[in-house]
Amino acid sequence: MSNIPPFHYSFKMKDHDTTRHFYGDILGCEEGRSNETWLDYNFFGHQVTAHLSDNIPELDYCGLVDGVKVPIPHFGVVLSIDDYEKVQASLEKHDYPFVIKPTVRYAGKREQQHTMFIIDPSGNPLEFKSYSGVKEDFV
Repeated sequence: MSNIPPFHYSFKMKDHDTTRHFYGDILGCEEGRSNETWLDYNFFGHQVTAHLSDNIPELDYCGLVDGVKVPIPHFGVVLSIDDYEKVQASLEKHDYPFVIKPTVRYAGKREQQHTMFIIDPSGNPLEFKSYSGVKEDFV
């Protein structure tokens, strides 16, 4: 996967303080450039930008994956199992609520994966996953 360039994703945030606490303190993402209306973060090697907004849309749980409804749209990252477990431990340490608790999908199959869903303080759904097989074999 080292040949895949980092992505950039922008999303809405309600305020700087809760966003900084969540992405910086809980997830451990390094803050980059920022100003009074947006914040950049290194999101596990990718760039995400949170923009201030007072128009946060309602969530839609229209996705059905392995019999579980998941929020669409959502974004996230595919991690090594070690990094996945570190994120899980940090979320649990901070008593952060899970929308879908850490679980294993498709157990025993080629597509077996560890996955968990959370919603950031501004209402953005995030998925963290780790594949049991080769990381580069995730698409």
